[in-house]
Amino acid sequence: MIVVATNLTYFLANAFLDPRANYLSLRPPRSPEQIERSLAQYNLAPSTPLLERWWHWITAIVTHWDWGYSPVGQSVNGQIAFRIGVSAQLVLFAVIFSTVIGISLGVYTASRQYRFADRFHQGLSIITLNIPMPVAGLAVVLLAIAANRALGDNVLFVAGAQSPSITGFWPLILDRIQHLAAPTIALTVTGYAGYHFLQRSLLLDNINSDYVRTARAKGLTRQEAIRRHGLRTSLIPVVTSIAFTIPALFTGAVLTETIFAWQGMGQYFITTISKNDVNGAVAVAAFGAAMTAVGAILADLAVVALDPRVRVTN
Repeated sequence: MIVVATNLTYFLANAFLDPRANYLSLRPPRSPEQIERSLAQYNLAPSTPLLERWWHWITAIVTHWDWGYSPVGQSVNGQIAFRIGVSAQLVLFAVIFSTVIGISLGVYTASRQYRFADRFHQGLSIITLNIPMPVAGLAVVLLAIAANRALGDNVLFVAGAQSPSITGFWPLILDRIQHLAAPTIALTVTGYAGYHFLQRSLLLDNINSDYVRTARAKGLTRQEAIRRHGLRTSLIPVVTSIAFTIPALFTGAVLTETIFAWQGMGQYFITTISKNDVNGAVAVAAFGAAMTAVGAILADLAVVALDPRVRVTN
């Protein structure tokens, strides 16, 4: 499916994107012949038959893992390799914090159904769930600036993934944390509520099930029965949802990366479209398809780990 999706995207990108647009605004203007020669060296010349271009493209990938160049000569391999690392930092911590907070609140509120704590956290999650990312991002930026002013130092950075002048292992780690804090907070605030509501709803369905009542009849307290028996079953759909969220965050955190000036995969995806970068757009689509496959595998592994009824047989 990854191969099919990637090749289909290549033909669609060639149908809708025009790499010649990158040269039309140059001054002095270039002639059609000059544009054609410039694009030909990157296997993007419109005069070359599409199937011939596709064959050169797919051959380069299979034999050299070379995903080609942009219309202005940037290596797609270099761009993808750099931006995957940038996005991975953001996605990893945001997913971890959103998952931990969401599942913990789901368990906490489900075990206190209709009490004050349940209604308070549900109301708070409804508010955060409906906050648009631009609003959350800008609010975090303003709070970070205010905190820096109050402390008299730049403790939280609101732009970029790292400072170019930092050297040394521990100073670099600290600098990365300072840059990661603000965008991670923004993604966590807008992302945890979905896991909270899903976990709460599923756990409530299992609290009154026969096996939970049996566990309580054997001497377990209500909280122990929920944690040991009800939670494990209700976690399966939540973990599956999280596994499929990861690939979407890699290429979908466009607004977050734009607000905080992170040069990640989401911003690169928008850049490839705006710059009519056929090879770059196809590479992003292939990466998204691969991450979706990884998400599916992680979801299956999570089901096997959480559900004792599932067994892998030869």
